[in-house]
Amino acid sequence: MRIGYYAHHHGSGHCRQADKLAALLSIELRSQMTVFTSLPADGYRFSSINDEHIVRLDAEDERPDDVLAGRAGEYWQPSCLHYSPVGNKDIQRRSWQLLDAIYQRQINLMIIDVSAEVAMLCRTASVPYLYVRLAGERDDAPHLNAFAGALGLLAPYPKALEAAATPDWVRRKTLYLDFLPSKAQGLPSFCEFMDELMTLTNDDAIHKQLVASVDKSSIVTVIKGYGGHEAIDAKLPKLRQILPDAIIVSLGPINDEVRHCVDIAAHVDDVTPFIAYSHLLLMACGLNAIAQAYDYATPLIVLPDVRPHREQEVMAEALIEQGRALSWPQFIAKASSMDTQNLLSSLSINNKSIDYEQTALTGKQANLAAQRFMNSIADYTSVKAWFAEWLLPQLDLKPKK
Repeated sequence: MRIGYYAHHHGSGHCRQADKLAALLSIELRSQMTVFTSLPADGYRFSSINDEHIVRLDAEDERPDDVLAGRAGEYWQPSCLHYSPVGNKDIQRRSWQLLDAIYQRQINLMIIDVSAEVAMLCRTASVPYLYVRLAGERDDAPHLNAFAGALGLLAPYPKALEAAATPDWVRRKTLYLDFLPSKAQGLPSFCEFMDELMTLTNDDAIHKQLVASVDKSSIVTVIKGYGGHEAIDAKLPKLRQILPDAIIVSLGPINDEVRHCVDIAAHVDDVTPFIAYSHLLLMACGLNAIAQAYDYATPLIVLPDVRPHREQEVMAEALIEQGRALSWPQFIAKASSMDTQNLLSSLSINNKSIDYEQTALTGKQANLAAQRFMNSIADYTSVKAWFAEWLLPQLDLKPKK
């Protein structure tokens, strides 16, 4: 089947998810997947999809000559849409771009990540689609209509992290793909990781501390993106107060006024070694970040960003409920009742005992759901046959005639 993937332009995560799914196809079959996005080329660099299989759509921002704004209120806003400007020439062009490319490229099945508007456009044009469900509480009318119009729903996270408030029919219609695998990279040894840390600072005192860190010091890594790092930066003075002797590494942007609270502030291409070998992690709850950390045994403190639909808050609550993470207040409460050494011990920090080869194997096994899904698409040439013979048995559902 020829697959179209609509990747929303807010952040690079949607394009990254498309790239991860494409990587599960054989190189020969990747040419059958087309990505539609209005994210500019410098917003994300694909590794599994060639440029000729990317359709750059026009923007969908409001224009001063719109007849009606995108959120015009109760009497002019369809309940099945979140955002629907009227008379917007950019959206008119992008709608034609999308439908024309679907027709010209003979797309059999769309995967929509995410847009209630694109979902309704596809359903109205009789284009079959699957809808990607992000974490959070998405019980508003536009989301529920997009879910109802889909052949099936895709959740790029484990079923264990599902929001408690999710309706049963939505759960039943969902394929849980677990966390999609990142591009495979070999995990360096602990010694190689320590060598990398050495290159990130010129401070001789920190170099000496790193040399002694295997037995005497703890490495705490704070991971931040560009969509809300200020909230985590605000916690750094308290983190330093609680862990005065730890080597605190800040990855990503950092405010100048709290830079003195960390030993190393850097930007790196791959955070996986820091996740694997740190004694403690502090991070938000973005989907891609949690996907990287989930299968490692490193203790995790979560500080979710405030996002629509409580996206990160719901993810954090599920992780805490599983015992996989602590909230910031829980961490502070623990810290107030014990000294640093006992605090770290209570979090079961013991890097030497972690079997990283077994962890990597567990991660591969967890990705079997996504691989089976992509294999099924490769195995069928007809959406109708795939829907009837593969998808419906997986969901244990049957539409009414």
